[in-house]
Amino acid sequence: MNFTSDSASIVAGILAGTRRAAARAISLIEDDDPAADTVVRELFPKTGGAYSVGFTGPPGAGKSTLVDDMVQIVRSQDQRVGVIAVDPNSPFSGGAILGDRIRMMRHTVDPDVFIRSMGSRGHLGGLALASSRAVYVLDAYGMDYVFLETVGVGQSELEVAELADTTVVVLMPGLGDSIQTIKAGIMEIADIFVVNKADHPAVHKTIADIKELLRIDGRKRAWTPAIVKCVATTEDGVDELWNAIGKHRAYLESSGELELRRARRLERQILDVATARLRARVVEASAHDASFKEALGNVVARRLDPFSAADLLVAQSREHRDVPA
Repeated sequence: MNFTSDSASIVAGILAGTRRAAARAISLIEDDDPAADTVVRELFPKTGGAYSVGFTGPPGAGKSTLVDDMVQIVRSQDQRVGVIAVDPNSPFSGGAILGDRIRMMRHTVDPDVFIRSMGSRGHLGGLALASSRAVYVLDAYGMDYVFLETVGVGQSELEVAELADTTVVVLMPGLGDSIQTIKAGIMEIADIFVVNKADHPAVHKTIADIKELLRIDGRKRAWTPAIVKCVATTEDGVDELWNAIGKHRAYLESSGELELRRARRLERQILDVATARLRARVVEASAHDASFKEALGNVVARRLDPFSAADLLVAQSREHRDVPA
């Protein structure tokens, strides 16, 4: 897409610190508007300064309250923070379900806090990619920190959490067997465990369960995930969590792992973008090429196998390179 005057004004506004421009850019991203790619492409050289922290965990664990507490701490240090609250399961086309995130709205009058709730909308199956572009917008906008909050620990949420430099997994006492159910995904991404609602009588068992999962995980770790107890509603333990985030950041920076982690993330994003564009070409080819319909009929009649038909479709898609991604 050409760099239009509207795109140019959005980019200029973001770099000048105009909130409305940042909000407009994220709306373009949510709508899967082709202009979003143009805006992010121009902003990308100005990114890399923000430190991102992902918060994920089961619904009801208190993630939003915890993020709210973290925003308070960042602002007490006179730093700027953006929050992207992601709900991939929103049934509404206009955005995400806010739920208990409404408490964070007290920060909306603060010009150095930017909060946006994102739903799936136009980018079906590509929420992590859309979220990564929103992070770039807030990074270029001048945020010192970007917090990503997800509604749960399903595959979509885990993919979003992997966009973060530090990933915080929030659990609560009394989950029982659900800790075992979600352990595989958690073990892959968790840098810090938070046991929220730590005034619950089962808190010690939950901590013991996490330690046992870490023990049996069996992987050699240069960084052992910290376990922090919190009662987010009373802000008990939030300073300890912030210190744990700071220690993990210091480890990543001193070990060189931060640079490696960000490089791996960029690699995944490049592959995701390429995959999405190739898929668009293949879908376009299948819709407009009569030979695909013929191949499909042959597959149905068992005269051709699906793998050979797929090879034909890929070959045909190369003839549609002018199809917009």
